[in-house]
Amino acid sequence: MKKIAVVTATRAEYGLLSPIIKELRKYESTDLQVNLIVTGTHLSDLFGATVHEIENDNVRIDYRIPISVSTDTELDISKNQADVLIKFTEHFIEKRYDAVIIFGDRYEALSIAIAAGNSRTPIFHISGGDTTEGALDEWMRHSITKMSCLHFVTNEDSKSRVIQLGEDPHYVYNYGSTSIDNILHMHDISKKDALLEIGLKECKYAICTYHPVTMDMEGVERQISNFIKAISCFPNIQFIVTKSNADQGGSKINKMLDEAEKKINNLSVYTSLGIQKYLSLMKHAELVLGNSSSGIVEAPAFRVPTVNIGDRQRGRLQSESVINCGDTVTNIVEAVEIALSDEHRKKCLHVISPYGDGQAAEKIAKKAVETVLTGRIDLKKRFYDLKG
Repeated sequence: MKKIAVVTATRAEYGLLSPIIKELRKYESTDLQVNLIVTGTHLSDLFGATVHEIENDNVRIDYRIPISVSTDTELDISKNQADVLIKFTEHFIEKRYDAVIIFGDRYEALSIAIAAGNSRTPIFHISGGDTTEGALDEWMRHSITKMSCLHFVTNEDSKSRVIQLGEDPHYVYNYGSTSIDNILHMHDISKKDALLEIGLKECKYAICTYHPVTMDMEGVERQISNFIKAISCFPNIQFIVTKSNADQGGSKINKMLDEAEKKINNLSVYTSLGIQKYLSLMKHAELVLGNSSSGIVEAPAFRVPTVNIGDRQRGRLQSESVINCGDTVTNIVEAVEIALSDEHRKKCLHVISPYGDGQAAEKIAKKAVETVLTGRIDLKKRFYDLKG
């Protein structure tokens, strides 16, 4: 029997992997087994124990691998990576998967990729080739690309970058982002009901997420302070904020958000909303604000304006609905005012997402299964040189 493993460590990652997992499970038979491994912040109460979101999706969890998730210092991150490396190497050696599917660019993903390499487990990588110049994710993502045998990118620019890194074009597939799949297949609920589910009355609101800019750790406190001050300049809009991820500096951001929520009436902070609730709220929002990739990828598909703050997402493929701004209070306020203007909202009505047609999960699952069942995987990769 052939075995494919899928690993998820964070809420955002699971949201993008879930349609792939469900498509892969359609192929399960006496010849193929698809195992879901849950780890990272999913298993931590500090980050909302989002494993329950997976359980509520009725998705079978095959293995739970707890790891350290303390991220206050650089040393904490390295200790976490060491923990991941040891535990996943042991797991991969024991289970001997025919392939492991890894998403993106986080430090957990990098350690899982190294563990797969050390155990001679082929890697199928999702979302390689993207660029996020303000985050450590940038080099982690490209490192995982070089360890991988099969690549599922989200756009043509990313496909070109993966090939530039020396990967054979025959193993690089642009099927788009599963973010668009999630939007096309979401359970649609009204604005009123979406707000009621999180304890709010009907109102004008913005969806916000602010993650650490990990290439500028000294500026985290200043950045989030400015973000909070800017929010207070718009008392007629409710700002629905989901907490930061487990990057270094995330706990500081979350603490500052919790303190601000007690003082600012139009600020509501949530540890996690879950993918369906998050998308339903985004659909009816006045704008998306912060530095999360969801403002770049998902929001334009809803034709909702995005104010993208700072450098964290710099380099990522964007639509015209996205307004980039600096991280000062003035920068943010001016950008929000533009996003709320009739002129910009009209521009958003004509935006077309560059991230695919919403069929990514089906195509990824089909290609992954076909590759595993036919045995067309060679760990001895040759560097593909660009001609000319």
